[in-house]
Amino acid sequence: MTDDPTFSRRQLVGAGAGLAATATSSGAGMAQGAAAAQALPQDPRTKYPQPPFKEQSQPWPGLAGRMEPRPDHGEKSYRGSGRLAGRKALITGGDSGMGRAAAIAYAREGADVAINYFPSEEEDAREVIALIKAEGRTALAIPGDLREEAFCVRMVEDAVRGLGGHDIVVCNAARQQARASILDVSTEDFDATMKTNVYAPFWIIKAALPHLQPGACIIGTTSEQAYDPSADLYDYAQTKAATMNYVKSLAKQLAPKGVRVNGVAPGPIWTPLQVSGGATMEKLKSFGGQTPMKRPGQPVELASIYVQLAALDASYATGQVYGAAGGGGQP
Repeated sequence: MTDDPTFSRRQLVGAGAGLAATATSSGAGMAQGAAAAQALPQDPRTKYPQPPFKEQSQPWPGLAGRMEPRPDHGEKSYRGSGRLAGRKALITGGDSGMGRAAAIAYAREGADVAINYFPSEEEDAREVIALIKAEGRTALAIPGDLREEAFCVRMVEDAVRGLGGHDIVVCNAARQQARASILDVSTEDFDATMKTNVYAPFWIIKAALPHLQPGACIIGTTSEQAYDPSADLYDYAQTKAATMNYVKSLAKQLAPKGVRVNGVAPGPIWTPLQVSGGATMEKLKSFGGQTPMKRPGQPVELASIYVQLAALDASYATGQVYGAAGGGGQP
């Protein structure tokens, strides 16, 4: 074709543009095809690992990176769509479990994120910070012990300063230690669980509230244990009932201020909570097998719930508790 001396420059440019358009169209088609393939229905029963699981134990509070199999927090699977663009979130327990899943999802939805974690969880936390930064978002690490009121107050101040404010507060961190009998629960155990799961959200919300403007939201992580407690989680189950209750109470108190308060109630989810004393070895091996889905949930399977409760289009949802328990549990 280019051997023809009558073939003009305009024709050459036009032909090149046509080829480019074809290539672009082909590339877009491939991308759409890949997205469509990922969007195809998957059997939820076999989507993730099922019991029996390997016997394993870690010192409290445990690390997700050392679990077998490793939990899925959405590191590769969660795709954002800008639903939280420009938002600023503080998440406790953001190194692993549902907190990590929420942190990854929030960053991919366009939010800047501060995560809190216990100092010994630094290994997991570094991975989360790197994932948030990879999305071009501000990532703030705030290690510390939530059982100390002074730290909780300082953490909120650090998050507000480091993020330039905040409008999403996720109180997710929790302590869970299985004990066969109330006689096995020491006062020190009971106190540690109460301070982590009940006192810390109280301190954090009190410190955060003066910074929250209309449109902001608070999200608490409760549990199916709030509604159907296990015999060996006497103290933990009480704290999850308290979480469910403060969500409903605080929602009524803060609705006139334009601040929404909601909760997420997971069933059995594969997190370090279970391998660091939260479940007996016998229960761990069959973990999640009692649900209708016959497997535990993965943290990423709750990520979209945390996103929805924080999103602006959920503006009429407050005082609600959203469950995800594989067909069992409540609500």
